[in-house]
Amino acid sequence: MQELTLCIGVDVSKAELVIAMGPDQRPFSIANDEAGIKSWLGDIAPDALIAMESTGRYHGLLAHLASKAGFKVYVLNARDVFFYARALGTRAKTDGVDATVIARYLAEHHAQLHPWCPASSVQQQLQDLLTRRAQVVMHRAALRQVFTGVQAQGLKLAALQEGFDDLLKSMDEQVQRLIASDVQMAQGCERLRTITGIGPQTSALLATLLSRIDFANADALVAYSGLDPRPNDSGTKRGRRRLSKKGPPLLRRQMYLAGFAASHSKVLKPLYQSIRAKGFASTEAFLILGRKLLRVAFAVWKGNEVFDPTRLVPKQV
Repeated sequence: MQELTLCIGVDVSKAELVIAMGPDQRPFSIANDEAGIKSWLGDIAPDALIAMESTGRYHGLLAHLASKAGFKVYVLNARDVFFYARALGTRAKTDGVDATVIARYLAEHHAQLHPWCPASSVQQQLQDLLTRRAQVVMHRAALRQVFTGVQAQGLKLAALQEGFDDLLKSMDEQVQRLIASDVQMAQGCERLRTITGIGPQTSALLATLLSRIDFANADALVAYSGLDPRPNDSGTKRGRRRLSKKGPPLLRRQMYLAGFAASHSKVLKPLYQSIRAKGFASTEAFLILGRKLLRVAFAVWKGNEVFDPTRLVPKQV
């Protein structure tokens, strides 16, 4: 009789890890620090599978140490685990319950999941910088909104905005230095920037992602991004499609912005107009165009050719 693989679920917080050593085991906790994690990893079977939800940064230490120790690690989408727990009819929500649900999810789905791939030092620095840059832009916009309609006389709002601009400029310079330090990313970024609508931030984000994960095809990349439309059909009824939104929000935002920029360009405006002519609202059209550009980005990254806009121009009827 074949021995079952141990599937471990971990609920991650800043201070501690709550661990379920399989779906039927009582959870326990350890400190979320290097010493505690290494000690625990040394006591478990080397073929065990370890899963945790993506928590921004708190899961990073466990994921890196477990992967370095030779374990297969899975970083799960929190939405998937949430709906899985709901389908199970889970009545309570505690860290222990969450760890057990993760362990059970891993036991049932690990054959279809892709193991987590650790980023290189350059890739990790780029990911952190680009994420924080997006947060800085968001906070700058929020502050502008705060002072809308307010008498600004005597307030040093211009100095505040200049401070934001200087910070963003320094972050952009650091991003470019990091990209230049990696030949593959530098060459790939140069090709990606030939795509209409894709600028420095989007090309840097895509280069960081595509250099780290070897997607099988463009469909896999679109699915990862969460820009794939989710069917909602029943019988002869064809329901409205909505995005799955299962991937990184920053990637979806950047591709939306790329679609928006491309829609105002001379070369891709006809494509945007043809999408709108099919009855899609402007926001939907930006997303559809962004999804097309994401597919183009995959082809450009994989090949050695630059962007050919004529391939996206709608055919004249």
